Amino acid sequence: MTLTVVILTKNEERHIERALACVAPIADRCVVVDSGSTDRTVEIALSKGARVLTHPFITQAQQLNWALDQLPRDTEWVLRLDADEFLTQALVAEIREGITALPAETQGVFVSRRMHFLRRRMQWGGVFPVRVLRLFRHGRGHCENRWMDEHIIVDGQTAEFSGEIIDDNLNSLTWWTEKHNSYASREVVDILNQEYRFMPLETVASLRSGQQAGIKRWIKENVYVRLPGGFRAFAYFSYRYFVRLGFLDGKEGTAFHVLQGFWYRYLVDIKLHEVKTYMKHNHVDAVTAIRKVLEIDVQRQRSFDG
Repeated sequence: MTLTVVILTKNEERHIERALACVAPIADRCVVVDSGSTDRTVEIALSKGARVLTHPFITQAQQLNWALDQLPRDTEWVLRLDADEFLTQALVAEIREGITALPAETQGVFVSRRMHFLRRRMQWGGVFPVRVLRLFRHGRGHCENRWMDEHIIVDGQTAEFSGEIIDDNLNSLTWWTEKHNSYASREVVDILNQEYRFMPLETVASLRSGQQAGIKRWIKENVYVRLPGGFRAFAYFSYRYFVRLGFLDGKEGTAFHVLQGFWYRYLVDIKLHEVKTYMKHNHVDAVTAIRKVLEIDVQRQRSFDG
């Protein structure tokens, strides 16, 4: 079995060497798709033997799907890894020993993903581990067409590995908040698209799949979105922090649940309100309002997809 690891990058010199090192025991090749790094990301990746491709970034989904189209035909399996993630030794061993034993009808493998925040492992709050499909047969999987929170979709049966991917970003909290401000704008695009359908809509949402990602997405798109804006952010934070004991992760856990569980979700809600208010007052469609308010040109992605 040949395994290709795909990593998308932009200014990831703090992380890329660690990401490449963790997959070195199992990867036949590593492909880094860079979208304009101005630091030493490309230099480091090349020095570690990775193949580096460059491509302009529109969305994570579009970038990954483009990368999959560039892989050599002899690629049998693909592992998607973010630059700030690494595999535990248990998962490395599980992939090395288990991938060849998978039945031919197995097209993808779910693994667990955990997060470190401010250098502390997040264990409470009911958020982690998240079950994600990151390992799949080349040609049988693609990334769903979304601006945020995208997942891999495979055509066929899946299997489960118990090992973990660790999300351990080493950048500052300032970087984190700026990144999530951008994420909030992108999530608003997906919410508006669900309502107005100005782009093709693809989702893993399903109560019948039995998979965590599908069930959580269904709840988000069919229950959470119907709750009053603002209130739902507070309710979600309260559930994580008090009901699911998020406070047990100490000062770092409090920061994580306040920022990611409340501040970020509230920011999405108020940006959504801002765009809809602009639409109403200026009598424009969602695409125009998104461009004017959020400074995102969704038509640019449509031109790439076409």
